[in-house]
Amino acid sequence: MPAEKVLKTTPLTEAHVALGARMVEFAGYSMPVQYPEGVLKEHLWCREHAGLFDVSHMGQARLRGVSPLSAFEEVTPSDFIGLKAGKQRYSVLLNRKGGIIDDLMAARPVAPDGSGDDGLFVVVNGACKDNDFHVIDDELAPQVTIERLEDRALIALQGPKAQDVLKRHVPEAAAMVFMDARLLHGFGVDLIVSRSGYTGEDGYEISVPAYAAVSVWNQLLADEHVKPIGLGARDSLRLEAGLPLYGHDLDETVSPIEGDLAFAVSKKRRDARDFPGAARIARELAEGPARVRVGLKVTEGAPAREGAEIADEGGTVIGKVTSGGFSPVLRYGIALGFVPPSHSEPGTQLQVIVRGKPQKAEVVKTPFVPHRYVRKVSA
Repeated sequence: MPAEKVLKTTPLTEAHVALGARMVEFAGYSMPVQYPEGVLKEHLWCREHAGLFDVSHMGQARLRGVSPLSAFEEVTPSDFIGLKAGKQRYSVLLNRKGGIIDDLMAARPVAPDGSGDDGLFVVVNGACKDNDFHVIDDELAPQVTIERLEDRALIALQGPKAQDVLKRHVPEAAAMVFMDARLLHGFGVDLIVSRSGYTGEDGYEISVPAYAAVSVWNQLLADEHVKPIGLGARDSLRLEAGLPLYGHDLDETVSPIEGDLAFAVSKKRRDARDFPGAARIARELAEGPARVRVGLKVTEGAPAREGAEIADEGGTVIGKVTSGGFSPVLRYGIALGFVPPSHSEPGTQLQVIVRGKPQKAEVVKTPFVPHRYVRKVSA
């Protein structure tokens, strides 16, 4: 008999079990896929109130060195030299062929008095983190030292009530706007807080010392507006928001242009062409890529899941679904997938093949459900 696989745990694993969560394997960790109320109710609660997510499986690190901002540009296509203190930026780690090794967030968090350091605080996907940090170390050493923050948990608070909930514990968080990053004090500990997330809702990601994770989690859950949310609703929320999931919608064969992430390639870097795979990406920007990621509306039949074929109106297979499911807000099927540019315009009529049967699908703009990020704090 093969030995049973031993899964990693987060500092919050016992708290999930105590709440009745159904635990599953995810990125090598034992993680909650749902709580007793179920995925649908969790999803809608987050859209209407505030959901609490354990994302401690993600990789957190500090990149330090003489010039970590310029060094990080050697493995990404974004402008990090121009990243202001107190801000965070979405980017991608590229291989030499311009394919995406992972997508990530990198920030320069500062304290309320403006103090901080010149390093980068980086958060990468849990399933990719070991390889990501290996790539960064291989490419950037000795310019940059990677300090992996294994002693910290990561908690996301997402939804329209997120600001009201968090400001009771961390008043300074209310003054932050989308993609701000701060070094703050709350719940009796030092925090790294960004106003961001992966649900399309307003919210925060809060890095806390591992020893304090359960206390912070429980204090946030004590608010009547907050409920715990598992991986199931986390995925349906990000799909409604039209956000790609690494390993599904993105991988090492997909370029930022194919993946509808051209915004991650800054104008300065496009002109300089000084990043991995620049020749391919410049060509795709000028001539167009062979395939592009699009959103699909599937209003008839079962939802199209990952792997379903996409066909044109005549039945010729032209692409594949990479993420798909039922939208709890819209009440019909939605999907992300790759098709040729000639079939990518919103309004284009296509088909998805579900259980061997063709179903009507329409290319639509994403996000499927509008983002509600806070870009200006109201008085």
